[in-house]
Amino acid sequence: MLEADSLVPVGHTIGIKLFAEGVVVIGLAEVETGSGVLTPGADCGLRVGDVIEAANGQEVESSEQFAALLQCGGMVRLDVTRDGKDLTLAAEPVLGADGTWRLGAWIRDSMAGIGTVTFYDPATGSFGALGHGITDTDTGLLMPLGDGSVMHASVKAVKRGSAGEPGELKGNFDLAHDLGELYANTEQGVFGSMESSVYTEGDAVPLASAEEVRPGPAVILSNVSGEDVTAYAVEILRVLDRTGSQNLLLQVTDPALIEQTGGIVQGMSGSPILQGGRLVGAVTHVMVNDPTKGYGILIENMLAEAGR
Repeated sequence: MLEADSLVPVGHTIGIKLFAEGVVVIGLAEVETGSGVLTPGADCGLRVGDVIEAANGQEVESSEQFAALLQCGGMVRLDVTRDGKDLTLAAEPVLGADGTWRLGAWIRDSMAGIGTVTFYDPATGSFGALGHGITDTDTGLLMPLGDGSVMHASVKAVKRGSAGEPGELKGNFDLAHDLGELYANTEQGVFGSMESSVYTEGDAVPLASAEEVRPGPAVILSNVSGEDVTAYAVEILRVLDRTGSQNLLLQVTDPALIEQTGGIVQGMSGSPILQGGRLVGAVTHVMVNDPTKGYGILIENMLAEAGR
């Protein structure tokens, strides 16, 4: 059941910075030492996808800080989250050939990129974007959100999509000024609160429940050039499973969008879908073998994860 009567559909690109809660293990490696090649990370039981939240009781805040915590040498107690469960591992860093203590684990603490804002709620100041979660590029796992922010972005270029080669939007970010903060990174989108800006302007439109969405003509709002948000014609081919983030099968039918981008490209995720004047959902994925086709999420699924 929808929790709002209407929302402002946005369709503008935005820059996103996400900082993990702890550091994410994205790979395990061998360490060259004076005694030969050792694998302390793998030996202590670390796995790719683990989130290291604390070391010897001290909260881990960044990759650099975690590396500094290892430089005392000796056994280190790691508080780790794995598949939603907490566990403790005993790790023993080794002295590498470069003179630093190493664990033999590749880690990541942040990500940044471009996406599209789906909606803004004037009643709460909250927004939703992407229609899917931000995942680690190496592990494919959802990044655990510690904190994050959004910045103004404009599209400077488009890498056009083709069969087997997804395209992408390339943007300019205003790194000097954050527009708002993120409070959730979920499988159904990223959510936050935002100051008054170009993203908050426009008229609210009614929302469509899943039962009201039908195969047929629709439009998406997308920003694929500079600052301009334009309505492009699409066809909802099928209404699929109503769970998850791939609920709608879409095809771009607008000649202007196909000419410019080839169809759906990376960075368009979150573009709001409207049918019959109602906000239906958002674009989420492109079909790699046919960029004119892709998937969308129902707006009620996004709102269910928005913490509204």
